[in-house]
Amino acid sequence: MFNNSSKIMFLNILMMGTFISISANSWLGAWMGLEINLLAFIPLMSDNKLMSTEASLKYFLTQALASSVFLFAVILFLLNSMKSNSNYFMEMIIFSSLLLKSGSSPFHLWFPNVMEGLSWMNALILMTWQKIAPLMLISYIIFKPLIIMSIILSSMIGALGGLNQTSLRKLMSYSSINHLGWMLAAMYNNNLLWMTYFIFYSILTFAMIFMFNMFKISHINQLFSLFFHEKNMKFILFFNLLSLGGLPPFLGFLPKMLVIQSLTMNNQLFLLTFMVMMTLITLYFYMRLCYSAFMMNYYENNWLTYSMYKLSSMKTFLVYSFFSMFGLFIIISLYYLF
Repeated sequence: MFNNSSKIMFLNILMMGTFISISANSWLGAWMGLEINLLAFIPLMSDNKLMSTEASLKYFLTQALASSVFLFAVILFLLNSMKSNSNYFMEMIIFSSLLLKSGSSPFHLWFPNVMEGLSWMNALILMTWQKIAPLMLISYIIFKPLIIMSIILSSMIGALGGLNQTSLRKLMSYSSINHLGWMLAAMYNNNLLWMTYFIFYSILTFAMIFMFNMFKISHINQLFSLFFHEKNMKFILFFNLLSLGGLPPFLGFLPKMLVIQSLTMNNQLFLLTFMVMMTLITLYFYMRLCYSAFMMNYYENNWLTYSMYKLSSMKTFLVYSFFSMFGLFIIISLYYLF
């Protein structure tokens, strides 16, 4: 078990590895940054618990396989740079290894299993920061046939995979896979658009995981009996969940609206229709969580007291929640004012 100073050191190395990858001038430099990032995240995942140790081993094996394939393809790409026919296959292999690193479908099977064994803070890092370097490298080498397939499969599996889940970690992981499909669709048309989507996604994910970590929630049935003395917090939590799903008029609808506009302008209507249909399925299982809580037709434990909660942490969560729920109105108002 590492102390706080060691964790801060590993976090600094992890961020340094990401910055090396996204600012590298060569594929070998990007590979080196990815390896530094991986080796710094493994100690953060392991905290002397069986589930986290198993998750860190799965993550290491998957990322090591992706890095090996990536390095192999880069070396072959450099050796056969004069042969145009081989470049096509090398680009496909590099692109596939980066999809594996990011957890995009069809290379997503490791992601929910690793998420299930992590603490909430490590899960937040895995869902947000650890996706920056692979997605940035994917934007450098967009392989059109494979990215379209990944967009369709990520949207579909992220929606259908969350239907029968009771674990909130797996629910968030399938939600992340669905959002990856939208990020790849944004990347397909505009590099700046996927970065905008990623920023909004990170803010909304942080708000949700901050709440789950503060109240130590891991399963769906814990949500219903959580807020006996404070109903407002319950509604704020579920409003954040609906915002993450992209339901208007919450802030989470804004990045989806920008992607929809981009796909419409580029006449990719079939892809747009399919993604919107899959997002409706995602909203269905979010609404299934929220419906019984909003209707208040469930049993509650009366031994939970408000004094158990940390007021300072709750104030921080309320700030993020306000931005999540009313950010769309704020942004629209600023747009018309300026």
